[in-house]
Amino acid sequence: RFHGEGYQEGYAEGSHIGIAEGRRYGSLHGAKIGSEIGCCLGFALTWRCLLQKCTDEKSSKKIRALESLIGMIQKFPYEDPTYDKLQEDLEKIRGKFKQVCSMLNIQSDFRTGTERSSLTF
Repeated sequence: RFHGEGYQEGYAEGSHIGIAEGRRYGSLHGAKIGSEIGCCLGFALTWRCLLQKCTDEKSSKKIRALESLIGMIQKFPYEDPTYDKLQEDLEKIRGKFKQVCSMLNIQSDFRTGTERSSLTF
């Protein structure tokens, strides 16, 4: 009987602690992803505004790539944490961001962490 009661109490407490830990973990990593995507979107919108006055072919290719990146970010499902292709879509956004940086001849370095949290150009 004591073994059974101990098991039930341990299971209930472990479940409670697991939920709290999962919530903290999800909040932390959700904030990192949100920060990264927000920086990418701000970057893309700024460069699109800067390049809109240019009419040459190279600039139009850059603008199309920026529009594609903006579209990918706008379609990203922020509200659905159970979205099964979240990592896949996030990798596509990161790849498009790297492509755009390459086209613009800009080295990007996005880091999240305590020692350095910035997007540098």
